[in-house]
This record gives sequence, structure tokens and C-alpha cells, in this order.
Amino acid sequence: MFLPPLVGDINKNLADQAQAIYAEKFDTAVHAPTGIISDICHYSTEKVPIENLTVTTYFSTENMQPNKASATVATSLPSVPQTTKCNPGDVLVSNIRPYFKKIEYIVSGCGCSTDVLCFVPESKELSTFLYETLYADKFFEYMVAGSKGTKMPRGDKQQIMHYPIINPSADQLSSFNEIVIPILELIANNNAENKRLAGIRDSLLPRLMSGEIDVSDIDI
Repeated sequence: MFLPPLVGDINKNLADQAQAIYAEKFDTAVHAPTGIISDICHYSTEKVPIENLTVTTYFSTENMQPNKASATVATSLPSVPQTTKCNPGDVLVSNIRPYFKKIEYIVSGCGCSTDVLCFVPESKELSTFLYETLYADKFFEYMVAGSKGTKMPRGDKQQIMHYPIINPSADQLSSFNEIVIPILELIANNNAENKRLAGIRDSLLPRLMSGEIDVSDIDI
């Protein structure tokens, strides 16, 4: 999904705010790790039939955008009967060339390719914390360091699950969610509105180009 500069800048600022709040409390460079990422999540093993997906609910390394930007609509669906199922609150990370830093926070049911890792939080309360943990540059650096292959490096799924983290207490998680969840909801709302406007644009543009809609009398 293409984001106009203003929307993109707003979402980037909001994402930076959320990450700063996370780093202040849970940066392992400042605080000693108390666990690993497998303590708070696992990989999705659920499957969804391809026929239940659309180009707007399918994620692959092709339509996930680099540098943590929002994904675009997929160009097509794969020719397989089923793929990995993802649920609201899950986090997707492209496992191909992890240095591109492709990540997506899932807000509605969808599916992803086998080249994308779907992280499932152990509880819904951990969803936002999990996303911010995976969003950090430090996580992608760890993922790159453990990746295998040269031309098309892939993250090592076992190594990834040993990524050191600070396990939040119940009080820490509650206060963190109180601040960060509204930020992520605002980002999601901005993306949804941009997607709606893009749909209107795409439906009107061919009619304008063909002359079906006459705008000659509009005084700009």
C-alpha cells in the first residue's frame, strides 16, 4: 500500500514514539535480559485455505515493504491449496534477506507465505510488546547475524527464538500497553483510511481517463 508522504511521516513519528517507550523500559543494552523471545511467542502452525484469502489479506516477502513500512496489496495469490494462517495480534517478519527489515502488525485475519515468519504471542496482552520487540533494529541485527546463505540469506528459526529479552512484569506490561496500544491503533487507522482513499482513486481514475466522468465544468 502506497502511503502519501504526510501519512507516511505521521506513521513513522508514531512508530518512533512507541519504540522509544519500549527502549526506555526494555532495552537489553541497559537492563540485563531475563528471558528469550520463545518465552512470549511461538510460530504459527495454523493453516488457512488460499480460497479464503484475497490480495489484500495475503502477505509475502514481495508485498511487505522494507524499512518497516506498511505492506502493499499482493499482485496475486500462490498456487497452493493452503498457507500459514495469521490472526489479529500476530506479527509478521519476512525471513528472506532480513536486513530489509520487513515487519507487519496484524489487525485482521490473513495468511502469509512460507517465506514469512508469523509470530503468535502467548497471550493477547503480549501482542504489542512482542511487536515492539521485533520492531527494534537490534532484533533485525540479531536475525541477520544468524541468517544462513549468501545470495538469498534466510533467518535461522531456532536461533531467532533464542533472542534475549526482558520479560515484563504484569504491572510493566499493563502500563506499557496503556500507552502503546493507542499509538498502534492510530497507525492502523491511518493505514485503513489511506487504503480506502486509494481504492476510491483507483476506481475513479479509469473513468476520468475515459471521459466517463466530465470534470470540465469544475472550477478549481
